[in-house]
Amino acid sequence: MSGRELELNSPQKNVRLRHTKKMDALLNMFVRLPEADQKLFTHGSYFLGINGGFCGLIANSFFRRILNVTEARIASSLPMAVLPLLTTAAIYHSAVTQPLISGDLMCATCAIVRGGLIGSVIGGLYPIFLAIPINAGLAARYSSAPLPGKENMLRFWIKVSQPVFKKMSFAILLQAAFGIYLSSRQYGIFMKMLQLPEASSNPEELKD
Repeated sequence: MSGRELELNSPQKNVRLRHTKKMDALLNMFVRLPEADQKLFTHGSYFLGINGGFCGLIANSFFRRILNVTEARIASSLPMAVLPLLTTAAIYHSAVTQPLISGDLMCATCAIVRGGLIGSVIGGLYPIFLAIPINAGLAARYSSAPLPGKENMLRFWIKVSQPVFKKMSFAILLQAAFGIYLSSRQYGIFMKMLQLPEASSNPEELKD
């Protein structure tokens, strides 16, 4: 019975072993890349995250002006800068950078689409939506603007958010463009990495 279980488990072990060997080969090639390429690959997500933080600060400033909020400037600015930065960087790293370096993302179009979506949605739209509850709480706390009842709340926030989305449209497009550029550069670095001798000696092993 134990021999049969071992036989059944051996294909899974072989798959894990091949994946481990592939990861080791890719990491060995990665450390042989130029330092500039390594830095862009390793820290590129943080640049996109920093831009997301700036979008959060800008969106927060727009909502504060519309709602006439003058208090708690630092208390509202800090989460609007930190949360989009960390969220954008983490999601981009897990969805683009890590799959690339592990050899699980071999499609250029897929990498570029992921980068553009993360840049526009997480790095551009998410900070705007995040600014709404933060500034709504401040407006209610300091009574800086008359807030409607629950029946008109949705209509009120749509009206308040429309000029913010309009003003932030360029920033959202810029984030999408930067996400596309970053993902295309990282994919190009990955392709360059595969041309190193370790990959060219047995390229089929990395495609398994």
